[in-house]
Amino acid sequence: MAWTRFAKKKDMPGGLWIKCESCGAMLFRKEFEQKNRVCGTCGYHFTLPGRERIALTADHGTFVEMWTDLQPVDRLCFNDKVLYSEKLKATQAKTGETEAMIAGTANIKGIPCVLGVMNFAFLGGSMGMVVGEKIARCIEHATEKGLPVVLFACSGGARMHEGAISLMQMAKTCGALAMQNRKGGISISVMTHPTTGGVTASFASACDLLIAEPGALIGFAGPRVIATTIKKELPKGFQRAEFLLEKGQIDRIVPRSQMKDELARLLAYATGRDPVAAYKPQAVAAEPVIEVPPLPLSEEEPEPKSKPKRKKGKQG
Repeated sequence: MAWTRFAKKKDMPGGLWIKCESCGAMLFRKEFEQKNRVCGTCGYHFTLPGRERIALTADHGTFVEMWTDLQPVDRLCFNDKVLYSEKLKATQAKTGETEAMIAGTANIKGIPCVLGVMNFAFLGGSMGMVVGEKIARCIEHATEKGLPVVLFACSGGARMHEGAISLMQMAKTCGALAMQNRKGGISISVMTHPTTGGVTASFASACDLLIAEPGALIGFAGPRVIATTIKKELPKGFQRAEFLLEKGQIDRIVPRSQMKDELARLLAYATGRDPVAAYKPQAVAAEPVIEVPPLPLSEEEPEPKSKPKRKKGKQG
């Protein structure tokens, strides 16, 4: 009689694997995070948290955060199942951030700039009064100090909980960019997945240089809303970064692994630095060449004397 032994399965910790949203491949989370949240199979760029974006973009130890005292306020007492004020407190506790925009000064490969990064984990990166104020202050500070400004957009659009107050931020941010432009400043917008709604219709599309990550969804209304409204099938790849590049709405597409080098090259052009030096990886100093003097000859090995040349006699 055969007996089968049943052993209790070992509990496997959760969250070890993640499924690619594009190709469906199963990705080992640790390796996935080491690749800066880019699928190793199809190259799909996942949404990157704000702090990770700063660590990937700014030189180590150079980012100095500013305007951390700005706090959102529920001026309309908005109630959507949960009070907006309560939702803000819960999101702040969950993310450890006060708002969906992290802003400050930094160096990118040695070039000083003002850096603003949107955090999608905070209410979908929506733009409310504080986000708009931080973006405007980024641009105004860059104008005052004569620095370039780099803004990373990652948002679902204007924050509906703040109504018309959030929509006012579109004009505020564009006005600050117009002032900077008149004073000869430079601004770079990096649109990541997703960049939609009022953010796309304002500062994200109004900067001097428009960069996008591969496959990023960029648009005002969503593709399903547009298709339903116009009753037509949309072109393949509609509202994706590659489609917008083909139509001339963005300047270039830069993979995440090359973003820092490309930003450094563009900032070098803007600030009059050497773009080739900025684009190259930081060179490692070569070891100095030490010239070793020749060893002196020992007494046992006297220096050989040259033999005297024999004079050729005259042939008689």
